[in-house]
Amino acid sequence: MKPSTQLALATVAFTVCFYAWSLLGPLGPDLQDALALSDFETSAMVAVPVLLGSLMRIPLGWLTDRHGGRRVFTVLMAYTPLPLVALAIWHDSLAAVLVFGLLLGFAGASFAVGVPFVNGWYPPERRGFALGVYGMGMGGTVLAGLTAPRIVDHWGLAAPFWVASGLMVVMCATFVALAQNAPQSEAAGPRPGIFAALSVFRTSRRAWALTLFYFLAFGGFVAMFLYLPKLLTGVHDLTKSDAGARAAGFALLAVIARPLGGWLADRVSAARVLRVSFVGVGVLALVLAATYTAMVPLTIACLTMAVALGLGTGAVFKLVADWFPDRVGAVTGVVGAAGGLGGFFPPLVMGVVKTATGGYALGFILMALVALACLVVLRAVQPVPAPAP
Repeated sequence: MKPSTQLALATVAFTVCFYAWSLLGPLGPDLQDALALSDFETSAMVAVPVLLGSLMRIPLGWLTDRHGGRRVFTVLMAYTPLPLVALAIWHDSLAAVLVFGLLLGFAGASFAVGVPFVNGWYPPERRGFALGVYGMGMGGTVLAGLTAPRIVDHWGLAAPFWVASGLMVVMCATFVALAQNAPQSEAAGPRPGIFAALSVFRTSRRAWALTLFYFLAFGGFVAMFLYLPKLLTGVHDLTKSDAGARAAGFALLAVIARPLGGWLADRVSAARVLRVSFVGVGVLALVLAATYTAMVPLTIACLTMAVALGLGTGAVFKLVADWFPDRVGAVTGVVGAAGGLGGFFPPLVMGVVKTATGGYALGFILMALVALACLVVLRAVQPVPAPAP
């Protein structure tokens, strides 16, 4: 079986998982109206799937190292329709949405399954690009932003969850029929237990640095995508469908930039790509803090930030594969969890900031400070550039 076929299968599976995982973001305004939620309650509801999706990346990444991506991905996709069907039937109270949204979070852990699965099929000099292509599966958020509000307009709030569950069943069956683990993965010897696999975090500054980098790069992407519909409807009085489409445009640029970031990391070093990403995010966050109430600068800054974040997400996992080649799944799980938590906390912070100050400027300033911290840490760990192919 060709590596490109396995990469395509994993990317589509990841896309479907992320479509399901991110549904509560674009559906947030509709659910807020239907359930009469406050801004903070809406922020919490949107962020809840991100929480479990973040935490579960750690054990699922380790399980993928031990049992292979084909088996773990299959089990995950077979499970995910259950909370989707539950949300389709019981979405008439905040408690139900929070509980089933939390369980839906497992789908967000799919990222930590696909990275070691794809990594095994490619040599080191091509992994940055391959993992960047796989990361385009986060474009499932784009599809959710574009389609979910329109599906609601035509068929009601339950319909997007039914659609996602059907897609998941079809993808699961396809994956079972066609996916294979890489031959070297099948031939690998016994894998360490989860605590032994994660022991690198007790001794390596670089491992912890990667978690911070992905906290900003991917967490910033998720947080901005999830909260943009709320900001655009609340500050600029856009319709829900228009706000969802604009958020999808933000996500689309980040998705396109991700393989570019991986490709550049293969050629000019991941450290340089990350430096550009962090500087861009920090400067643009300050621009947003000053201008988010004006549509034109808000649009320009958000779309440019999407590219900066996409480049960063594409570069981080090149470093994971280079620095920890024998523990890609385990390290990816922790780094991915940090990225997911980076998407969990900012929407809550934005809700608190909006309630306390009446605006969002302080939230963007905090994002700029995190970008500055990433630059300082990147300099401190002094990454060694990957050799040119």
